[in-house]
Amino acid sequence: MALTTSTAASLADLVAPPAGSPMHQRDFLFGAGTSSYQIEGAAHEDGRLESIWDRFCATPGKVLRGENGDVACDHYHRFEEDLDILQRLGVDAYRFSIAWPRVMGQAGQPNAKGIDFYKRLLDGLGQRGIKAFVTLYHWDLPQHLEDRGGWLNRDTAYRFADYADLMSRELGGGRVAAWTTHNEPWCSAYLGYGDGHHAPGLKSHRWAAQAMHHLLLGHGLALPALRANDPNALHGIVANCAPGYADTDSAADRDAASLFETFQNRWVLDPLLKGEYPADLWRLWKGCEPLVLDGDMAVIQRPIDYLGINFYSRAVLRSKGADTIDWVRHDGVERTTMDWEVYPQGLQDLFEAFKRDYPNLPPLYVTENGMSSDDSVSAGEVDDVQRQSYIKRHFAACSRAMNKGVDVRGYFIWSLMDNFEWAFGYERRFGLVHVDFQTQQRTLKRSALAYADFLRERAAG
Repeated sequence: MALTTSTAASLADLVAPPAGSPMHQRDFLFGAGTSSYQIEGAAHEDGRLESIWDRFCATPGKVLRGENGDVACDHYHRFEEDLDILQRLGVDAYRFSIAWPRVMGQAGQPNAKGIDFYKRLLDGLGQRGIKAFVTLYHWDLPQHLEDRGGWLNRDTAYRFADYADLMSRELGGGRVAAWTTHNEPWCSAYLGYGDGHHAPGLKSHRWAAQAMHHLLLGHGLALPALRANDPNALHGIVANCAPGYADTDSAADRDAASLFETFQNRWVLDPLLKGEYPADLWRLWKGCEPLVLDGDMAVIQRPIDYLGINFYSRAVLRSKGADTIDWVRHDGVERTTMDWEVYPQGLQDLFEAFKRDYPNLPPLYVTENGMSSDDSVSAGEVDDVQRQSYIKRHFAACSRAMNKGVDVRGYFIWSLMDNFEWAFGYERRFGLVHVDFQTQQRTLKRSALAYADFLRERAAG
């Protein structure tokens, strides 16, 4: 196994939450996450169908340097090595996604070879004592469904429910600790159908609104089958959220910040937790309301056991006039190579706002938090100083929110390893583990070693 580590003394303090933090409790879950298209590779093996990301990557000009996920981290062939890395880290849980095109044929029939891969992956996690948090949809829609309209077609929501039914029948029975229907429906709807930055690359606010409705409908339609087939698992959904801050204290800028949060957060959370779309969204997107049939919102609002929140940064907003907003980029602040501001306080602010605004807020998990940086191996090591500091400060922000009464049950760092970063190809490295994409050698970065030391010391204490 090509895996490089360090023999340094304990590094736990580089990332550990503050002393006395509720995150030190043994029942608080720590983990790391990945997604299928970003790491698996094997894009043309064992009956896997084409996905919208295969098609998008093959379209000139869509992905940096024309890169794709055909090989990625070759996880499909190297998953045992990657599970050993998870065990070396000492994580409680691993969050990964299933590739829909790998497990179902065009007529909805099961693909046994693809399903067997995930059975082996889950069995390997079980043998190592690692809980499985399984995401059904992390953006890789089968292309044949996109050819029939994708998430603009209401029928896709029903096909998603069929897929959820099959997966929970095949993979349930104690292997899975938690099922997630969708990862970041905001990205699927807006980046995929609203601004074209992600697959399938369409550009219309009206289409984004309709795609979101069908994504959320698919979530609600899937829940009964997930609960029936795997009743002892948790069942939920994951949203990417960010707080908005007014650039000045003017009423117009405060309204701009509120409109941003409507667009970024409430567009997803209000239907799930209130059974309605936020009215202010249609101030931004006049006349773009989706077609909603009788009973749809009740399906979308079905109770969930947990809500995953992916947090990376904040937004600073100012008004550009009536019902229009402008993102403000201030110089002189810490940023990642994604050009995202590092602002840990935003995590605490976000969680406290959710506790205030949603009386029926389910338990929360931080299902993604991490950063991209320019990481390279030197003398067999990767000293990712900024990531170490980033993790420590965000752990502290989560601890403060928990001390204020927010019910947070777990924290997954994004990501386990460097991978295919969507439209940015392989340029942006988010991993705890460095991947040489030419040799596939994995090297634990200093942040990973510190994380492992913290988890080992927490378990011993």
